[in-house]
Amino acid sequence: MNSKAQGYIIGAIAAATYGMNPLFALPLYETGMNADSVLFFRYLFAIPILAIMIKARGRSFKLQRKEILPMIAMGLLVAVSSLTLFESYNYMAAGIASTLLFVYPILVALIMTLVFHERITPLTVACIALALCGIGLLYKGEDGSTLSFVGVLFVLASAISYAIYIVAVNRPRLKSIATLTVTFYVLVFGVSLFLVRVNFGQALVFPDAWYHWGNLLALALFPTAISFLCTTRAIQLIGSTPTAILGALEPLTAIFFGVLVFNEALTPRICLGIFLILLAVTLIIAGSNVTPYLVRFRKLFPRLHKRPRQ
Repeated sequence: MNSKAQGYIIGAIAAATYGMNPLFALPLYETGMNADSVLFFRYLFAIPILAIMIKARGRSFKLQRKEILPMIAMGLLVAVSSLTLFESYNYMAAGIASTLLFVYPILVALIMTLVFHERITPLTVACIALALCGIGLLYKGEDGSTLSFVGVLFVLASAISYAIYIVAVNRPRLKSIATLTVTFYVLVFGVSLFLVRVNFGQALVFPDAWYHWGNLLALALFPTAISFLCTTRAIQLIGSTPTAILGALEPLTAIFFGVLVFNEALTPRICLGIFLILLAVTLIIAGSNVTPYLVRFRKLFPRLHKRPRQ
């Protein structure tokens, strides 16, 4: 199997495993655990998994002094994104929350335009409009009721935090750090947020049955360690654009488990909203690849020039 085929497979695994968050988190919510406790154990259990991988690959744990503060910021950004996403599960269906989260590539484009002065194209504007239409369809239900405003704010906060992380982690200061090391310290500094929020263990809620520890381990392994590492590896093999396109499997996986396991409703309106959001994000992240084909298509129909009058 060539490296390109491996990259597509690994990218699909990364997206699908991240979409498993609701599958393992919602049963823990039903037992009385809150988002802070679930995420504390998720990050805590993932740290030794990454540490073992670093040692096995012969990577270094060492950080330069100038890299410490940026890594703390990266860890807190990812932790805030996780916390707000998991809090949104208390206010709306997990599948819809995961779909709303998938607008983060559009937010990345806006950040790059406003902060780094990258030119915004008509395609980007059209994609933003498509995504907003899709969100509008998700926001209003079939019975006329709307999604929780607080829940939507939580998801948007999660998407914004993750978008800032994606932009910041690609800055030159952090690019030289090994992928495993970056992921390890993101989890180490991220877990500190949840440690504070559970009052250093005093407000920590434990699972009420031994088998629920399996859900916590699964959260640490699949949507955390495996997903983070596979995403980075896929980018190395096939590039960021195809990997991001494969990210469309994230909300689809969440919706699949939401409907199959948790009996969440899947109406035609929701399906159309999901389609518009995925179409918008796919177009915006594939724009650089789509443009040459559009130009070629346009050249098949050359403009007819009027003959000058005699």
